[in-house]
Amino acid sequence: MHLETLTAISPIDGRYRSTAEPLAEYFSEYALMKMRVVVECEYLVALSETKGVGIRPLTAAEKSMLRALQQISVEDAQIIKKFEREGHAGIPATNHDVKAVEYFIKLKLKGSSLVDVLEWVHFALTSEDVNSTAHALALRGALETAMLPSLRKVHDEIVGLARTHADTAMLARTHGQSATPTTFGKEMNVFATRLERQVGNLKNSVVLMKWGGPSGNYNAQTVALPQVDWLAFARSFAERLNAEGAAKTDFVRLALNEVTTQIEPHDTFAEMFDNLRRINTILLDLSQDMWRYISDGWVTQRPKEGEIGSSAMPHKVNPIDFENAEGNFGIANALFEHLSRKLPVSRLQRDLSDSTVARTFGTAFAHSLIGYHALMRGFSKISVNGPALREALTTHPEVLAEAIQTVLRVAEVEMPYEKLKALTRGKQVTMEDFATFIDGLDVGTETKTRLKALRPETYTGLAGLLAKK
Repeated sequence: MHLETLTAISPIDGRYRSTAEPLAEYFSEYALMKMRVVVECEYLVALSETKGVGIRPLTAAEKSMLRALQQISVEDAQIIKKFEREGHAGIPATNHDVKAVEYFIKLKLKGSSLVDVLEWVHFALTSEDVNSTAHALALRGALETAMLPSLRKVHDEIVGLARTHADTAMLARTHGQSATPTTFGKEMNVFATRLERQVGNLKNSVVLMKWGGPSGNYNAQTVALPQVDWLAFARSFAERLNAEGAAKTDFVRLALNEVTTQIEPHDTFAEMFDNLRRINTILLDLSQDMWRYISDGWVTQRPKEGEIGSSAMPHKVNPIDFENAEGNFGIANALFEHLSRKLPVSRLQRDLSDSTVARTFGTAFAHSLIGYHALMRGFSKISVNGPALREALTTHPEVLAEAIQTVLRVAEVEMPYEKLKALTRGKQVTMEDFATFIDGLDVGTETKTRLKALRPETYTGLAGLLAKK
């Protein structure tokens, strides 16, 4: 069956392709090949600029040629795949994806002025040197161009709700029961501040790469060229890969992991995925709360012209965007959890089980991104129902019991908590019941006046202030 969005097995490349498509630049098979070519070409340039290596200095034109080669086409990627699966240009099938990239680069440079330096391509490297660096570049690129900008939009939307409704009083619910009033804005700001902290960690993250050869010890490099400081070279190479994005606001750095086995242990990958999982968990929590607010009528949704909420019930305007977000965050987090648990574990100095797992990075990122977009669609349709919030507050005057018993503690009334418990617990009380109770207290007139002035809709403490922090 011909592959298109309607025949794709994964909804990422099917139903949600338009949303997930920006990630194809970083997590597709083509993208991985491209990142490997970038690493190999930059390495060749770096070798030519390092004293003691022995490769001749490259001209500016030759460096430009290597930079241009990094922008491989889909047709170029198909040639790389041929080297791996079928064989190409007289070379048998490699059954090795990184070696196929090496042969592709040599093929492209054959006949150019760089023909004399072809054997410096992939010099003294193992595939994991290239792969760990390529994956690091892909993760950085996906964060900077897709994930962080989308999270910034989500954060700004939540902050907007927090500021607009900083003083919109709302009944709180703890354990699902009526509780001390809050404001809608303050509850939104809880999510905004949680998200801001985790996104800040993500923006300042460092991704480690390795460059030490088959066992991580620079064995071949030191025996071939003992006069070169290979650790210093590797550190400098990591910084070379950082130079392009150094001016960005959201800049995830690459750094050298100096002590590794054949593979970079992926701890920083796991840290990043755990960070993203926490972000998604916060937004999943928000999605569920918004679903409940909509269910209670505290938040309303604007119906979209022509849209159908139910195939049987014409009146329905379902909170589908928040439900979609919740579902996608769940899938993403299941993958992130597996990635974080699996990737840092490798038998002895190397096993290959991480290789196939790493190919699912894009799936976890895509489900996250789909969730962020679903949240934004949901936010664009909602309004806070002020009258419904006020009605909920006025029908639950029992929430004033906390305020009254606390004031009575200050007034040195004996066992005020127990008195309010006897009046309110498990019962429906009215403002008149509270007035009668207050009249019977042995406290001064001023205290009674203060207590009678209490109203659920104004008993919000510092919520308005906290909504703006």
